[in-house]
Amino acid sequence: MPVVIILGPTGSGKTSVSIKLAKALNGEIISADSRAVYKGMDIGTAKPSREEQQGVPHFGIDLVEPSERFTVADWKKYAEQKIKEIQSRGHVPIIVGGTGLYIDALIYDYHFKGPTGQKINDFEQKSCSDRTEIKGDYLLIGVKTEPAVLRARLRERVNQMFSQPLYDEVRRLTAEYGWDLGSMKSDIYEYANAYLNGEMSLKLAKERCFYEDWHLAKRQMTWFKRNPNIVWLELEKIYPYVLKTYNK
Repeated sequence: MPVVIILGPTGSGKTSVSIKLAKALNGEIISADSRAVYKGMDIGTAKPSREEQQGVPHFGIDLVEPSERFTVADWKKYAEQKIKEIQSRGHVPIIVGGTGLYIDALIYDYHFKGPTGQKINDFEQKSCSDRTEIKGDYLLIGVKTEPAVLRARLRERVNQMFSQPLYDEVRRLTAEYGWDLGSMKSDIYEYANAYLNGEMSLKLAKERCFYEDWHLAKRQMTWFKRNPNIVWLELEKIYPYVLKTYNK
């Protein structure tokens, strides 16, 4: 049976539907989120909490310190190993995320110049351009979301995230790692830090963060729409579609 991949833009509802599927299919989840790999960056990366995971095993989360390098080559190697482990238990691997390069590297079996753990300047040009033949058995499902709905979800998420737990997280990360890490200088961490330092009002910090998320979502959709192998479905249709596919 195929490995299930649930993909789509940030804030589209991938996490909730993937957990529902995992519980129905005896599945285990592998995150394909390039920021969820960092330990201690929880609120700002919207990682599912232990409660939200609902007892479903999750992998690809909290793999390295924010100061450590983690490349797409590292993730591909990690994901391939976890897929084999999950399948050896008779369970269904469910990959969930919005990092398009991670997903493409896996399904098209990209080959990289240089070993894992080191800076990867590029992947082989032939692999980069080959997005037609999937190298394996994968069921790719994209979360189809109307722009207005997605914008509303992103704005609501930003309003919820700007709270004391996020501020505590920013202060802890800054105290432990300083403010020179590329992993922190983007999205909500940047604007929450500016607000805490009195450089922005709370209203402006939230607005800037929302627009960063919205532009990220558009970039993700541009990336994914080039992939002809993705089946795009509204969020509520994904669960019955995948179950029907597995029960054939």
